[in-house]
Amino acid sequence: MNLSTIIILVVVGILVYALFSMRKKSSDEEDQQSGSNQQGSDKDPRFTRKRRGYGKWIGGGLGWAFGGPIGAILGFALGSMFEGMGSGQFAYRGTPRGDFAMSLLVLSAAVMKADQKVMKSELEYVKRFYYQNFGEVEGQKLVQMLGEILKQDIDVREVSAQVGQFMDDSSKLQLVHFLFGIAAADGLYHPEEVAVIEIISGYMGVSNADYYSIHAMFVKNQNWAYDVLEITKNVTDNEVKKAYREMAKKHHPDKVAHLGDNIKKAATEKFQQISVAYEEIKKQRDLA
Repeated sequence: MNLSTIIILVVVGILVYALFSMRKKSSDEEDQQSGSNQQGSDKDPRFTRKRRGYGKWIGGGLGWAFGGPIGAILGFALGSMFEGMGSGQFAYRGTPRGDFAMSLLVLSAAVMKADQKVMKSELEYVKRFYYQNFGEVEGQKLVQMLGEILKQDIDVREVSAQVGQFMDDSSKLQLVHFLFGIAAADGLYHPEEVAVIEIISGYMGVSNADYYSIHAMFVKNQNWAYDVLEITKNVTDNEVKKAYREMAKKHHPDKVAHLGDNIKKAATEKFQQISVAYEEIKKQRDLA
């Protein structure tokens, strides 16, 4: 079931919940009063917050049932933005580009929250991406949605596994590249953020070699060029050339053309890093 259907179910669910909660208001107040006299876990503030958060917006529950962990997170965020949706100011279209954007929203939030603080530079990086790919009006709503997602706890492993199940390999590699861009937005690489990206990559099904290839594009060491091409320094010259051809094919921008021209353009940056790494190795080996 695609995310367009999820959103329709979210809206319907919120309306049903609103009607139901109005009729049950007095009963809820009685339950709340009796609950105040209970001992133990019911008085735990964490328990109370969870009930209050997911009880307020039934969209979260519908999202989980029909769209997995990502649907739950998006459903909760959309519930918070229900007024804007109802007035026709926001509409999500279930396309590959839209699915990529929604997955990126949730995973971006996970990376931004990893070091316990959200940097303005990171928000600006994400904002530019959505404005360039979805236009100012829709991009603004997506950034607003990100703000709601940042307020939630995100199960990185479950979300990443869901992305890995439904997203093609080339899109996953582009997603990892973008997440590293967020982590580098403030000019620093925070270990907590890099660790989260590694977890995301692994649970999406991205190989270690592919992860460390993209990692080397951002975090340089003395062997970075070899890491980018997914080879070691002891390979032959012919193996270097073969690795370059294979990596150029794997990361060619046409592989993500279905995600839109702007994402294809962003993939060109990753593709160029392959060429830069190859030229660096050629220089070191004095290859023609």
